[in-house]
This record gives sequence, structure tokens and C-alpha cells, in this order.
Amino acid sequence: MNRTQLIDAFAEKAEVSKSAAAKYVNTMLGIIADNLSDGDHEVAIPDFGRFSVKHVAERQGINPSTGEKMTIEARDKVVFKASENMAIFSRKHS
Repeated sequence: MNRTQLIDAFAEKAEVSKSAAAKYVNTMLGIIADNLSDGDHEVAIPDFGRFSVKHVAERQGINPSTGEKMTIEARDKVVFKASENMAIFSRKHS
């Protein structure tokens, strides 16, 4: 599902216009992104999951094109962990 499909589904379920749904979806995603980058770096949604920022340490890698060894810089990345309820749901329907 992409953003457009998410907005369409939101509009249908909430019985609002697509433009209103787009505003709500974009606002929610913006709030999550802002909190992950500038806030406490974690968003927990009960019965859904938790978004958080994880630090990945510097490591050695190999350039696949040249075979040359290279250093991959440390970075922060966003991770998502589904709640137990979400994991149970996905196992029932997989």
C-alpha cells in the first residue's frame, strides 16, 4: 500500500473527502517523523507497534563493484517493531 492508497482507504473508512483524508494522513506522518527526528525518538501506538531510532555502529564492508574494502559510516535508522497483537494477527492471516 502506498500513500495514495492509504489516503483513499482512510477517506472511505472515515467517510471524509480525499483532500481531508490527505490532510489527516500527512499530518499524522509528519508528527511521527518530527518526533523521531527531533522529539524523544520513539512513537508507541498500543496494539499496533513502536517506531524508534536505532544507532548502527560503523562497520567494514566490501564494495560489490570493485571488491575493495570500505568503511560504512555509523548512522541512525528508524525501526518498527509490531506489537504482540499485530504479530498474532499477521500469523493468522499469512
